[in-house]
Amino acid sequence: MLIEIAYGLREKQYLYAYEVEEGTTVTEAIEASPLKKNLPDLVIDKVGIFSKPVTMDRILKEGDRIEVYRPLKIDPRKNRRKKVEKERQKY
Repeated sequence: MLIEIAYGLREKQYLYAYEVEEGTTVTEAIEASPLKKNLPDLVIDKVGIFSKPVTMDRILKEGDRIEVYRPLKIDPRKNRRKKVEKERQKY
């Protein structure tokens, strides 16, 4: 079955379409992907399918697009706290 895998950096985006067997998990698909071959040192912690987070043991369906997410540079909660504190200091 045909699936896709996508990964984006600021300077370059990767999108590959390739065939996998029915019953393939996200982990198996990533390991067999052109992305893993081109970026062998890529650490993959979080993935989603069409913008919805999924676990690595999810079984893929025809047409699924695995999206590999980069780690966050800053925790959104910490960032929000900083903004609130900055606003408080104004008054």
